[in-house]
Amino acid sequence: MTTGPASTGSAPVSEPESNRGISPVVGVLALVALIVCLAAVVAAGVGAWSLESPGPTASFELEADGGMSSIAVEHVAGDAIDVEALSVTIAVDGTELDAQPPIPFVGATGFDGAPDGPFNAKSDSTWTAGERAGVSIANNSPTLAAGDSVTVTLTVDGRRVATLETTAT
Repeated sequence: MTTGPASTGSAPVSEPESNRGISPVVGVLALVALIVCLAAVVAAGVGAWSLESPGPTASFELEADGGMSSIAVEHVAGDAIDVEALSVTIAVDGTELDAQPPIPFVGATGFDGAPDGPFNAKSDSTWTAGERAGVSIANNSPTLAAGDSVTVTLTVDGRRVATLETTAT
């Protein structure tokens, strides 16, 4: 007697067809998907990265005198501000003045006389910590009175440096 499978003399039975040919294709597709996702993340990061230098960082204090119709801004600390690149927007009770100060200037529509400090075109064009600048509002709308809310926005080259708020005394 023989042990083991009996030989029938016929051809060997083939294994069922395998999926081994699909594995490389799935692997390549997975790698392509991974590379596309990584490229999207890198593109988004590079797009958000700006080569422009940030604007100056400084802190200021605002005072408004309703009786004198004057506004003063003191540069308390931080980077020096290039007055030639500075833009000042003044609002009274949430409404911007019809005529905004063209910084630097000497005599302008809507303002009385020459401004003080670095806002004056005849002064140094760099506004440094410790310096105070001011304007006197005249023939401008809205008018400034005691109790009014005053907002002054300072921007340098289109970048906001500070938004200051106070109540006129």
